[in-house]
Amino acid sequence: MPAADAWPEFDDDVASAPSGRDLAVLAVLADDLTGLDYTVEGVEALLGPAAYAALGRDQLVPALLACRRAPGPDAARATPVLLWLLGETVTEQELTRAFPGVGVAGLEQLRLIERAPDVPGESTGASAPDHAGGGAPDGAGAGADAGAPHPSAAPRWRAAVELRPYSSDVGGHLWVASDLGSEQRPGPLPHDHVLGIGGASLTLAQTVLRTPVGRALDLGTGCGIQAFHLLAHADHVTVTDISDRALAFTRFNLLLNAPALGIDPERPGLRVSLRRGSLLEPVRGEEFDLVVSNPPFVITPRTGGTGQAYTYRDGGLAGDAIVSTLVRDLPGVLTPGGAAQLLGNWEITEGTPWDRRIRGFVPPGVDAWIIQREQLTPVQYAETWLRDAAEHRDREAYVAGFAAYLADFAARDVEGIGFGSVWLRRPRTPSDLTRVTLEEITHDIEQPVGPHLAAAIGRGDWLAAHTEQAASGIGIADEFLLVAEDVTEERHQKPGAEHPGVILLRQGAGLRRTTLLSTELAGFASACDGDLTAGQIAGALALLLDRPDAAFTSELLLDVEQLVREGFLLPAP
Repeated sequence: MPAADAWPEFDDDVASAPSGRDLAVLAVLADDLTGLDYTVEGVEALLGPAAYAALGRDQLVPALLACRRAPGPDAARATPVLLWLLGETVTEQELTRAFPGVGVAGLEQLRLIERAPDVPGESTGASAPDHAGGGAPDGAGAGADAGAPHPSAAPRWRAAVELRPYSSDVGGHLWVASDLGSEQRPGPLPHDHVLGIGGASLTLAQTVLRTPVGRALDLGTGCGIQAFHLLAHADHVTVTDISDRALAFTRFNLLLNAPALGIDPERPGLRVSLRRGSLLEPVRGEEFDLVVSNPPFVITPRTGGTGQAYTYRDGGLAGDAIVSTLVRDLPGVLTPGGAAQLLGNWEITEGTPWDRRIRGFVPPGVDAWIIQREQLTPVQYAETWLRDAAEHRDREAYVAGFAAYLADFAARDVEGIGFGSVWLRRPRTPSDLTRVTLEEITHDIEQPVGPHLAAAIGRGDWLAAHTEQAASGIGIADEFLLVAEDVTEERHQKPGAEHPGVILLRQGAGLRRTTLLSTELAGFASACDGDLTAGQIAGALALLLDRPDAAFTSELLLDVEQLVREGFLLPAP
């Protein structure tokens, strides 16, 4: 059971991560950040929409120019943006003005800032390069120490970590600490890099079904983003990670945002527990109503040529074994009716359909819904992940890494790598019917998509209940159906043709599917206004088309069930 403790086993034992030991200083920092309007909306208002959008694309210059143009009253508001989002150095006076409560000493105590190497002739607002391990900077004496204070230069401070404003479904304004990226601190990332708010973490957060649950698990928490969201609809959240630094960042983030997250900072274990360990090892023997994971799923060559492994993305197993292991083992830690959602990569071997391999990961007796959102070639995959860690900046290392990726995939006859989401559910009873669905959706979908996935699963359960009744001759025949509000029909025909050659239904929301209809199925959909049951509509079409045989009605209703499953038709309330 969760312990009501203060996480003493994680009490500041990682010197390279922010410190969450002094709760009073954390509270003062939160007040200062609030006073600066250091929020998603506040930063956008300060920078302007164009510069803010460019910042989201890792283009920092427009934001830097906007901060330099900030008028007097907004100068203090620009300081945290310059410091933590842009990687610029700032003066002690600027920090004191922006953070009157916590001050420079408090920021340093929290390990959010550090002294910047002093560079002679450095201009205000420009980043100070880090010369550690290199030669003396231009203008310094032959024996000068680049990290030593320069008597003619005012001391400057730089970010020790990134501290980014964030908004979630928890409510209120939140802040997330993580390691600085390569745009803010140039050079390849360290192997124990703690990733911040990235595209994959946002994708997962938008995909998760937000049904209220008792116990939830955030497996491979990173900096804690998924835990933030889980706390909005879970009584208790367990977070795990193999990285001490990741757990330290998560601890800091949870305590900094404790009021908004509904956490008592004096007794945080009442709502959250932290566990160190790999995959499911830290929670063996426990069960959860919901498991969410953005695991280190990146397929990394296990041989030389790629430099260091990165703990935030490399699970330490060959090929797609990290995903296959989780898909196979996660149902074992779910309560009856509990669900798991994760992102992942899977290999597609030469000459086989994309879904064959990952279908084999799903254990028998489990509901599964797997959506492939993207497929890359080995060349595209190598390019993506070598650039992700800024490894492309060293040409020789980049060539060696690229060769290692291609050789690794060739050894397993891999011609493609799929990316997407996996939903798993443990049946409530062993006798429950289960369904495994795999589909490829590469077009844009509505976000957040989680509510639409939840509605689709509900329709699937509704259909499953009627399938069980079908043996008695009931099924959906006695149900009233309606066309979903977002659905439109398209008809295409050649000029002069009497009838359309193509009839399509399109969804404007959710997964935005398009489906091709037969003439009889189009006629059925057009009659779904809630006045007649599905069986009555099918019977009328049988008479109209002179198809009185039972097989026609049965096959038509099976096609209708698929339209319900995909959300084109809905059960009438």
